[in-house]
Amino acid sequence: MELPQMPELMGLSLLLGLLALMATAAVARGWLRAEEETGRPVGQKANGLPPDKSLKSKKQKQRIRKEKPQQHNFTHRLLAAALKCSVRATHPSASDQFSGDAPSCPFSSQLMSSLLLISNGKYLATCADDRTIRIWSTKDFLQREHRSMRANVELDHAILVRFSPDCRAFIVWLANGDTLRVFKMTKREDGGYTFTATPEDFPKKHKASIVNIGIADTGKFIMTASSDTTILIWNLKGQVLSTINTNQMNNTYAAISPCSRFVASCGFTPDVKVWEVCFGKKGDFQEVVRAFELKGHSAAVHFFAFSNDSRRMASVSKDGTWKLWDTDVEYKKQQDPYLLRTGRFQEASTMPCRLALSPDSQVLALACGTSIHLYSTRRGEEEERFEQVHGECITDLSFDITGRFLASCGDRAVRLFHNAPGHRAVVEEMQGLLKRASNESTRQRLQQQLTQAQEALKSLGALKK
Repeated sequence: MELPQMPELMGLSLLLGLLALMATAAVARGWLRAEEETGRPVGQKANGLPPDKSLKSKKQKQRIRKEKPQQHNFTHRLLAAALKCSVRATHPSASDQFSGDAPSCPFSSQLMSSLLLISNGKYLATCADDRTIRIWSTKDFLQREHRSMRANVELDHAILVRFSPDCRAFIVWLANGDTLRVFKMTKREDGGYTFTATPEDFPKKHKASIVNIGIADTGKFIMTASSDTTILIWNLKGQVLSTINTNQMNNTYAAISPCSRFVASCGFTPDVKVWEVCFGKKGDFQEVVRAFELKGHSAAVHFFAFSNDSRRMASVSKDGTWKLWDTDVEYKKQQDPYLLRTGRFQEASTMPCRLALSPDSQVLALACGTSIHLYSTRRGEEEERFEQVHGECITDLSFDITGRFLASCGDRAVRLFHNAPGHRAVVEEMQGLLKRASNESTRQRLQQQLTQAQEALKSLGALKK
């Protein structure tokens, strides 16, 4: 038997040794990398847990920290104020009186879903998913600090809030309970208010998600509308007076007119339907009858609004247009509303929109996504545009009773804008009336209003030359 030569044995040994050294180095590098990532020797437990679970938990916490939303910032020359809510570890007493708000928490998770500028002009109400209702004083809008009262919504949160005409109570729609809850406001000796929920909520009647609620300014009835085709008319005790089937495939919006005579709805069909809610001379409910329709759009209607005197209505449709209507008609004699103006708003053809009409119907505000567009209804032209107003899509839009401010909400703040187009409309109207004024006293009164509007525009830097 012939033995291998010595050089061949040495070469084979060196090759095997090199392979073993490379394998050892690879294992060592893996252990070192694991120690660097976990911050502790491999195999050591973290807080009694295996190292892989500790690492997973740490990464989850880092991911959550990164996902916390940043406070959205917005500036504009016509921005009058931003009402922001501070978030605390525990909710304060529901009987808190007006108090200055602290700066908004930058990682607040609360999202405002609805706002209401109360018809008496004194307050603005908001609701959010932090289980509170906030009532803001409108006289503080232009102040540095904005005061608010807070009411708690126990075991739920509100997505809509509406006040009674006398401001002694308000109703909310519960997000989880899918029904109405009534809160009564009681003034205390120290000037603050106590908010108390009634013992029982309204019975559940709707089978689809809610689109709007409202209380008639007469205080005679409450309206709730859901996204199917149902509108319910309630009395203040929670009893259903009438059920309306809109026959619009689905409802996108419904509202009570400021005069409290009408309830209107829009949806999949290209019209806005209006009903009259009839009461007897003694205030007893009688019936709901069809009044009139707004016909002229060629696609589904996103939204509509009334002017403060209910003599004008505006609508915006998926056909990419908005329309202004004269609804001061004798509908009982089959007279139809008159179309006054049609304007283009192409964004409405691709996205849902919200609409607000100034009390005097001179300015139309359209919200689509996070942007707001202001139009002159006299000329049909866009006058102002505010882009990226909120960090989330705008959920509500409203003018105050004076027409001086436009309010919007969509994230953790309400933003208030000066209504510059409204002042311009006054300037145009007064200039036209001055040319036709027949006596000196009338001219002086018109000139005074013209000067006030011009000075307001000048102070806002919005006076067009």
